[in-house]
Order: sequence, then C-alpha cells, then structure tokens
Amino acid sequence: MAGDRAALVAGARRVVVKVGSSSLTTAAGGIDPDRVRRLVDVLAAARDRGAEVVLVSSGAIAAGLAPLGLARRPKALAAQQAAASVGQGLLAHRYQEEFARHGLVTGQVLLTAEDVTRRAHYRNAYQTFAKLLELGVLPIVNENDTVATSEIRFGDNDRLAALVAHLVHADLLVLLSDVDGLYDGPPSRPGARLLADVRSAADLDAVTIGSTGSAGVGTGGMVTKVEAARIATGAGIPVVLTSADHASAALGGAAVGTLFHATGGRRPTRMLWLAHATDPKGSVTLDAGAVRAVTERGASLLAAGVVAVEGAFVAGDPVDLVDPAGVAVARGLVNYDADELPELLGRSSHDLKASLGSAYEREVVHRDDLVLL
Repeated sequence: MAGDRAALVAGARRVVVKVGSSSLTTAAGGIDPDRVRRLVDVLAAARDRGAEVVLVSSGAIAAGLAPLGLARRPKALAAQQAAASVGQGLLAHRYQEEFARHGLVTGQVLLTAEDVTRRAHYRNAYQTFAKLLELGVLPIVNENDTVATSEIRFGDNDRLAALVAHLVHADLLVLLSDVDGLYDGPPSRPGARLLADVRSAADLDAVTIGSTGSAGVGTGGMVTKVEAARIATGAGIPVVLTSADHASAALGGAAVGTLFHATGGRRPTRMLWLAHATDPKGSVTLDAGAVRAVTERGASLLAAGVVAVEGAFVAGDPVDLVDPAGVAVARGLVNYDADELPELLGRSSHDLKASLGSAYEREVVHRDDLVLL
C-alpha cells in the first residue's frame, strides 16, 4: 500500500495543495512566519522534484483580524470582506518573500464562483493558470473574499481547492489541515482510529465527522474536507488529507494521513459546479416514473412528471429534483419561474403547446442542465 501511494505521488505531474487558516496563523489571527516558511520550503522541494504546484491558501481574513483589532473571525459578510482586504496583501507579500528565497515567482489568483460557473470565465481562468505554470510561476489561489457575495461564494477553500484541481487538470489534491488525517470519530476520543485509505463512500458509513476547529479562524472543518475529497475523487483526482506538519512526508509519497482514492472519471466542469458549487433555490417533486426517466434513462424532466413545487426561484436558477419520499436525486437549472409551474404540473408537452403556446413546450429541466446527486 505504501508503495502504491509513493508511486501515485511520484507520478503526479501537477499537484494542487490547499492549506487552511489554522495552519498559517496564530489563534489571535496574525500570520505565523515560521509556519509559512516551513510550508514554502516543502512546496519548493516538490517543485525541485519536477512537479507543478498550485497553492490554494486560506488565511486572508484571518491575517486581517489582528491589524483591525478583531479577536475572532467576524460573522458579518462586510466585516469579513474588510478583513480580507487588509489581510490578502499581507499574506501575498509573505508568500512572495518566502518563495523568492527559492528563486520562485508567485502569482496571485483570486476567484469567485462565477469563474467556474460561467463558461467564458472558466475558460479564461484555465488559460491564466496554464500560462502561469508554463512560465514557471507558482499560482497562489484564494477566494476573492473582498467582492464575493453570500450568493456566489464557495463557502470554504476546501471546496474551492477541489474545483481548482479539476479546473487545472491536476493529478493530485493535497489538503493540509490541523488534523493529521480522517479518523472514525473525534481524534481526541480514546480509541479513535485513523483511516489510512478511503476507497468509496461506504468506507465513511461509520465515521463521525466534526466541524470547525477550536481556533475559530476558518470556515471549514472535517465536513468540508471530506466533501472536497468527494468532489475531487468523483472527478478522477486522488486526495491526500493530512496535517500541515506532515506536508513534506505527504508530498514525498509517505503513508501519512488519509488517501482518498479516485472513484470516477473527469466530469464536465459545468456539471461539477452544478452538483457541488450551487445552492438550490427551491425544489420540484417528481412522480416515480419521472424519477426513473431522469435517473435511469438520462431523460429531461417534463412538466408531466412534476407533482409539486417549492421555493421562490426564477428561470435559470438551480433547483433540486426530489423523489416522492423527499430525497434529492438530481439538481438542474430550471426553465420556468416558480409561479409559472403550478398550472403546468402533470400536463403533457403537447397539451401545453396547444393551450398555452409553443413557448410552454419546453422541458422543466433539460438533461444537458441536470446532474444526478
């Protein structure tokens, strides 16, 4: 097993590394120069071995807390954006100085959800990453906290890292945390066992997953890391989860932390976004026949198969498609406003065209705008 992991890491030509706020800063919110320096030394060594490295770094908001006299991460979005505005420059400058010791040039890439949801933005982001890597630059990525709104935010940099790994066609994603891997319960609990390998969702059935750490400077926790691993592995990218203290060993292929094995193949980025980077604005309930058509035959959702509508959404919004038991089976971009749908329910496309006009012959959700959950 150790040999398999060593081979996997050694064969990773392009690696995305994500580091959390708690691994870079003090509990008071300031940047810890020693932690940053140790991380940079590890990433520079990976570069020396021939790997292309993209760093997804949290810490901008946390770095801005102390200069603003804030004891903890604020809850209000405007206050978070103010802290990010102060902290982002401090963090970027620290990285620039540290990587310069190794003769490496860094480039800052600030992303919002639109950059992976809109095709033109996605294409431009990919081309920027490709050119930076071609020029030997080490990209440092963060969410653009200063302008992102609550509606379009990634919510945590673990999920952002998984989407970036897919965007740049990475061979490996390494998630660095303040915990040395995934345990089957709280690591502080006597008898808690480290899971060295996760090969499928079934391996997580008996796992109790915790939330944000005690430092209170991040937004993630183990829940978001496992979700990020699910996103990446489902797109064919293996994931190593371990602590920042074990970063060197992890990038050297040592059997540290938890290895999430790839479970699927590369997916269209738009579908990856739809499944993992959107918040549904409502739901439509399907009858049993429509559930089978959507999940088994890959069909579009027609009004004839919808029995109920919930939420306040407009055409183009993401909505969950739920079965008669209320379980979400898919997510898609709806073609109607919520207040249009009630009078269409259960009616055939032919009937709708005859009574309301050809504009109402369209699908509720087209199969090209739908992803199974």
